[in-house]
Amino acid sequence: MSNTPLPSLFNPAGIELDRRQGLSRQLYQALRMRVLDGRLASGTRLPASRDLATALSISRNSVVRAYDQLYAEGFIEGRVGDGTYVALLPQAALPAKKLSTKVSTGFSTGLPTALSTNPPDLPGVSSSEVIHSGALGRIEKNHLALPPSGPPRAFRVGVPAFDLFPFEVWAKLNAAFWRKPDLQRLCYGDPAGDARLRGLIAAYLRSSRGMQCSAEQIVITSGAQQGISLCAQLLVEPGDRVGIENPGYRAAGHAFAVAGARLHGVAVDSEGIDCTELASLGDCRLAYVTPAHQYPTGVVMSLARRLELLAWAERTHGWIVEDDYDGEYRYSGAPLAPLAALDRQGRVLYVGTFGKVAFPALRLGYLVLPPGLVEAFAQRRAVDVRHSEVSTQAVMAEFMAAGHFQRHIRRMRRAALSRRNCLLAHWPTNIEGIASVPSVAAGLHLTVSVSCVARERELIEQAESVGVEVIGLSSYWLPDSQTPLDQRAGLVLGFAAVPEPAIEAALARLRNVWGG
Repeated sequence: MSNTPLPSLFNPAGIELDRRQGLSRQLYQALRMRVLDGRLASGTRLPASRDLATALSISRNSVVRAYDQLYAEGFIEGRVGDGTYVALLPQAALPAKKLSTKVSTGFSTGLPTALSTNPPDLPGVSSSEVIHSGALGRIEKNHLALPPSGPPRAFRVGVPAFDLFPFEVWAKLNAAFWRKPDLQRLCYGDPAGDARLRGLIAAYLRSSRGMQCSAEQIVITSGAQQGISLCAQLLVEPGDRVGIENPGYRAAGHAFAVAGARLHGVAVDSEGIDCTELASLGDCRLAYVTPAHQYPTGVVMSLARRLELLAWAERTHGWIVEDDYDGEYRYSGAPLAPLAALDRQGRVLYVGTFGKVAFPALRLGYLVLPPGLVEAFAQRRAVDVRHSEVSTQAVMAEFMAAGHFQRHIRRMRRAALSRRNCLLAHWPTNIEGIASVPSVAAGLHLTVSVSCVARERELIEQAESVGVEVIGLSSYWLPDSQTPLDQRAGLVLGFAAVPEPAIEAALARLRNVWGG
């Protein structure tokens, strides 16, 4: 007889589900919480879906959906012929004490209560010297690439299928607002944003992302870029080191550089940002990441890496700026829970945007902040713009309250999936120097490896000659990256900007000029 101890079996006692709410989401959250706070240890065997459904008196489908989401996020794993188990997570990354699901109100930010609007001072260094030193020198060598303007074309990156936006519904809601406007709302407003919209965003994030946040933690911004810029302005002192993904989102790096940061590009592997390299930067207290769908490689950060990153922030009293720019687009199961949903110490600042589910020109985004940061961020925003434009916030609030927003997200996800499939099905094969196209589980773009930078540039020039828009992966790296130049080569292609016939036509033109 074997002396190997049997795995402990999960006892569902204590799980209470409100039958007026989504049962699969509640069960998923309950199981996830038990893993994170240690009540469900690594290696614990979970009941079969049918048995757990019987124990909780719910449908088996509700259990299957909850298990599917936990599988997707890495909390549980299947063992062939042996059932479902809690995944083996690194103990160093797991919280040492129970995770609180309540919002902390006693968190100290370390930010000054009075915010200066003057240029930052460095001992013995003039403002002009700050502007031309360190990371800002990189901006002069590698100019900020602004998003392309004009009508979208294949394969523009960062643009959703906004040709499907319900503009008639939006126009009616907008007309209704202006037909009889509340005069009080036409006065100066709260710099943190419209109260109703903030409440609806918080409710949406609680239901769709598992985030335990309140309206009071949200600050409305003019798109995600302003949210990132606010983080840079308030969390970075001139000379501070900031860890950013490399390759990564260039405009985020520029925002931190403008604030005087010394940028350090941290490598990205198959699980996300390299936390070992990040931890080796003894003077780094801020990391910018895109965990749901790394920009631009498309890597989805693993659960183990997420916990490791949160442990780094807790250990160093650092900050994590989480940019969830296209988190709604996951093509198998629900969107993954963000870092902010796992954060127990108030170290994550979550950047969200409506631009990827509506249209880029909307310029409407938001920050979800630790409670102690909200006032400082709202004050800083008031210095710049006083507050966001009123009618856009009011119309978006009504758009969400009436149910149009959730329906539109589902439609956009279906459209992006269809356009992704069209690109994958018609992608030209056997092109010299181009690797096979990867699988795409999330997001609005994909990245294909190329043999060298010279070939990358040749392919881009040929694409441009036939009116097709392709971006080189090499342009997303910091100029002083240690990675050999030819290993940075690739093609980044957005697949959501145009309908399927336009995708097929563009691929046919690429096949001709690329020789496929």
